[in-house]
Order: sequence, then structure tokens, then C-alpha cells
Amino acid sequence: MSLTQEQIVNFLKNYGFVYQSSEIYNGLANSWDYGPLGALLKNNIKQMLLKHFVFSQPDMKLLDSSIILNPEVWKASGHLDNFSDPLVDCKNCKSRYRADKLIEELNDESIKITENSEISYLEKILQDKQIKCSKCESSNWTNIRRFNLMFKTFQGVVEDSLNTIYLRPETAQGIFINFKNVVRTQRMKLPFGVAQIGKAFRNEITPGNFIFRTREFEQFEIEYFLDKQIINSKFYQFVDRIEDFLLNKVSIDKSKIRRHDIPKDELAHYSSRTIDFEYNFPHGWSELWGLAHRGNFDLTAHSNQSGKSLEYNNDTDGSKIIPDVIEPSVGIERLLYAIICDKYEVEKLENDDQREVLRLPVELSPYQLAVLPLVNKLKDKAFQLYQDLLSISDNNLRFDFDSSGSIGKRYRRYDAIGTKYCLTYDFDSLEKEIVTIRERDSMKQITMPISSLKKWIRNNFSLDE
Repeated sequence: MSLTQEQIVNFLKNYGFVYQSSEIYNGLANSWDYGPLGALLKNNIKQMLLKHFVFSQPDMKLLDSSIILNPEVWKASGHLDNFSDPLVDCKNCKSRYRADKLIEELNDESIKITENSEISYLEKILQDKQIKCSKCESSNWTNIRRFNLMFKTFQGVVEDSLNTIYLRPETAQGIFINFKNVVRTQRMKLPFGVAQIGKAFRNEITPGNFIFRTREFEQFEIEYFLDKQIINSKFYQFVDRIEDFLLNKVSIDKSKIRRHDIPKDELAHYSSRTIDFEYNFPHGWSELWGLAHRGNFDLTAHSNQSGKSLEYNNDTDGSKIIPDVIEPSVGIERLLYAIICDKYEVEKLENDDQREVLRLPVELSPYQLAVLPLVNKLKDKAFQLYQDLLSISDNNLRFDFDSSGSIGKRYRRYDAIGTKYCLTYDFDSLEKEIVTIRERDSMKQITMPISSLKKWIRNNFSLDE
């Protein structure tokens, strides 16, 4: 059964995955905080990405660059001149829109809109098609103007143009400007990649669809540097690696993932080829993950702007090249949203009963196992067992303890937040030293001696002795 965006939002808010930011001050539009469960899930997603794309690959390195960079970086990259959206206002109700999105909603295949479309062309379409404001149905529009998406601020105590700086709109440029540093200090040879996870900021005109598009977000990006002669083979290796992550590691429903090869006339100014991996969100098919061939645009631009060579010196033949770049890029929050949409279910049970269940892969679950005393008088003994089990866990394995409410309601709660196993400590545990373990998806239960628990956990969660 397909769930609506409202159902997903309510679920995430009710269980403490996501909160409205600044809620006690009536919130801030398009701003969200990640609660205890959301913070754990985000961290698990990031660790899984690093494990799959970085730590298991001998040709990959990790970087953490500054959020605030020299403004010349954004001049060289084209963000100061080109990183903008066409903004238009309804004169009648003052609602604000992206003009290109208004036109795209016509679904008129005869109209082609790209990031390079002229303002005059967009204005003509608005007028000729009499496109209406979705809020007041007026067709009375202001002139379209370009709106730069970077957040501008000032460094130091004087607010003038000499002290203007920007919050980064992407993590990629921090990697490009450190290309020679990584080559020199890590003694890297082509081909190799540099990955980064970090915050980015875009002053979107029309953010929305919950956490799908926000003004503050986290990115996972890789800049993979290589000779253009092996571009095609490496590009498709990343296609396979991304699909393997989505379909096998995260186990997203294959029918909800598709590839979209961006037409040449719609490509970003730096790209010679881009494939978007799209997911069928509650609001429709939208980009989840991008894979772009950026050529050597960025390294060349930074070489020219800085006056510093970013050429790669080939030790074998003495030649110098500016490498091409393949870039996989995904938003952490957007990936989290897709995973929740895919794994959350309201399951019909017998006797017209139902339960909420989040069928996360065990590696992503905020808690892999919960220890539950059957009744309150067993709480102390159960807690001792919980503490004992914590001694064999590690940073990738989290246990929880809960003694509040009936055992049935606790089972339902842990099903809903994705906990794979619940361990019940009952009177048999006290008298016979056995416990009951319940599995989330099947709801089947097994019993085992307490003395066998540590071995079961090690085997079940692939922990070393």
C-alpha cells in the first residue's frame, strides 16, 4: 500500500526521527532537527556510505574541508555568476515561484527548459500560456529576475564587499582546491578518488516536500580523478556501485528506482554527461543520486583563477595532465527520506489489528536489539543483563533498554522504529536462565539460554570474538 507524504511525516515526527526546528518559537520554514532516532539513522547511513564507497576501496581517500572558503573559489567555479534560479512573483497574492518549475508543470513536451534558458524566453511562455498562480489563480506576474542561491555573509566586523563570504553550496569545490595537497601528502597515483560528507547550504526559492529539498543539508560527494581514456569504464563502474548500494546494501524496492540520462541540452555547464538515479517518492519520481562526468572543468578553472598549477605529473613518462573527474553525489537527508518511504509499512494483522513496522536493514537500524523486562519487578535483573551485553557491542551495534508499558506495546514501538530483535527477560529468565528473542519482520520468537546470548549476538551481527 502506497503511503502519503503526510503519513510519512507524521510517523517520523511521532517517533522522534525528525522535529520541526525552533518549534517553541513557531518553527522556521523548511528547517528540521533530527531527534535521537533520526540522528542515529543518519549516522548509520553515513557510515554505510563510507564503508561501501571509501573504506573498502584502496583508491579512495576521505577529506573534511571548510564550510567557508575564499570567495575566489566560487568565482572560479561559476557559482557567483551561474548558480541562480529564475525568480518570479505573483503580483496579486505575492507568492513566489521558480519560473522554470511553473512552466515544467505544464507537461508540454514542445517546451524545452534548461538552466541556460533566457529570461525573455521564460517570460514569453508565462504570458503566452497564461500560466496561473497555484494559490490565487491570477496570471499577473512580475518580471523574472535571477536569484543567486548562495547564502552570503561577512567575515570580520565590517560589512562591506571586501569582507563578503559565502556558505558553501556544495562540498565538491573543497575537494578540487585540495587536489594537489592530497596527491602530495598521500602519494596518490591516477586514478583515485576523494570523498567528503558535510553540510551545504542553498537559499532555495521553493524548498519543500518535507526533507526532500531543504536550505541546509548534508552531502556525500566523491570526486574521482582519472585520465579521460578510461572515463567510460570507470563511469559504468560507479553506475554499478551505486545500484549495488541502493538495491543490495539498503535493499530498496527495485521497482521504485530508475535511471534518467540527462539530455545534452539540459546538462549543467560543467557536465558532459549526467545520470540521475530517481526514486518514486510520495510526491512522484525525483532525483535521489546524481552521477556526472565533470571533465576537467573545475581543476582548469581553479588553475586559471588562482594562478597555481593543478596539473598531475605522471612519474612514469614525465607527462602532465589535468585529470577528468567523475562525481557521484547524494544528499544524506534525501537518501534517508527514500529509505523511510521504502521501508515504512502499516501492516494488516489478524482480527483487524495492524502494526507499524520499519523494515530497515539491521546495519541501519537505530537499535539492533532491545532488552525488555516482562514486568517491572524484573527490571533490575534485566538491566544487569543489558549492561553485560553492552560490553560486546561496538560503535556499529546499539542496544536499548525499555521497561515502560505492556510488553505488547513495547514490541509494537520497537517494530515501528526498526529494531530487528527484542529480547524479553521474564520469570523463566530468573528461574531457568533462558530468554525469549522476537524477530521484527516475522514476529517469530525463540528461546535460548542466557549463557548462549553472547555467541548468538556475535554470530547474528557478524562480530569478531
